[in-house]
Amino acid sequence: MLALYIHWPFCRAKCPYCDFNSHVRERIDAGRFLAALRAELAFEAARLGRQRLASIFFGGGTPSLMPPEGVAALIADATQLFAPEDDLEITLEANPTSVEAEKLVAFRDAGVNRLSLGVQSLDPAALAWLGRHHSAAEAIAALELGRRIFPRLSFDLIYARPDQSLPAWRDELRRALALAADHLSLYQLTIEPGTAFETAFARGDIILPDPEHAAALYHATAEEASRFGLFSYEISNYARPGAESRHNLAYWRYADYVGIGPGAHGRLFLGGMRLATRRHRAPETWLAQVEREGHGSVEETALTAAEQGREMLLMGLRLDEGIDPTRFQHITGRPLVAAIDSETLRAAEGEGYLAWDETGRLRALPAGRLRLDALLAALLK
Repeated sequence: MLALYIHWPFCRAKCPYCDFNSHVRERIDAGRFLAALRAELAFEAARLGRQRLASIFFGGGTPSLMPPEGVAALIADATQLFAPEDDLEITLEANPTSVEAEKLVAFRDAGVNRLSLGVQSLDPAALAWLGRHHSAAEAIAALELGRRIFPRLSFDLIYARPDQSLPAWRDELRRALALAADHLSLYQLTIEPGTAFETAFARGDIILPDPEHAAALYHATAEEASRFGLFSYEISNYARPGAESRHNLAYWRYADYVGIGPGAHGRLFLGGMRLATRRHRAPETWLAQVEREGHGSVEETALTAAEQGREMLLMGLRLDEGIDPTRFQHITGRPLVAAIDSETLRAAEGEGYLAWDETGRLRALPAGRLRLDALLAALLK
């Protein structure tokens, strides 16, 4: 089973908190970039064979800036080159500006059946501070329109913003979930290297909430989401049962996924090895290489059993379902307990951070989820 990620690297503006591979250009030769994406897709299909395709995800950047006919062509190529599942999930990320909302019907007609909206906030002051170019009214209109057009709808919110109160966050969540209660991706505001916020933070212009307040905001999210029938299935994601992102589950379950486009990553089992693949980040460098060689790969590395185990732990413990030891050993060739520091594991179990459930899976408990980064650093051998 294969998941396909397609990266469109362009945005209208760079958000001050964003460290994604996104770029602002005055002019974009969309035709050339789309032709290159199709060429890179054909290159991967030629070496992978006609595998079963479970999901397609258009990410970025801002893929809703792509021409809908280009999205349609890539979907058509993917479903011809691979063997699509009957319930193939096709997600496209979009910003809720009025201009892009007008294109949503065209994207649905192109084959997209799941929309992911970068709402980030319903508070006008927070939107301005986050550098977003849509208003709260546009976000609400896009959520309502997306609900009418697409069978599945997800949206993103950013929390733990400076001076964000618990009552205001609960109100914001309720308003958003009342409009679109299928899937929520929640991101704690962090200061990432190389961003405008990093500079502002270093000057003391940004003061983030203390850890206790951030934890209270996180717990409130689970409470409010559950009122609308959404439950945490991953540390930052909530969904109605059956509405989970199948594409993102492929990452967290350590399934095979192929990434095309500037800066895209992949994990592929090929030639008896699990490969970590990476494309050139710079759009123009990637484009030139694809036009020369048919792909924009900058690195393909065979992962050792220890590296695979490390990645599987890093991803799998984010999931509410945890890690299946049988599958872990099948993929890595090592028992799960052999990949974990035994003393740290015992201590984490004693503190109520980790537990083995009745099916034998290793899971992070709610208290452990709040400390997962530190926990993983100590757990990994």
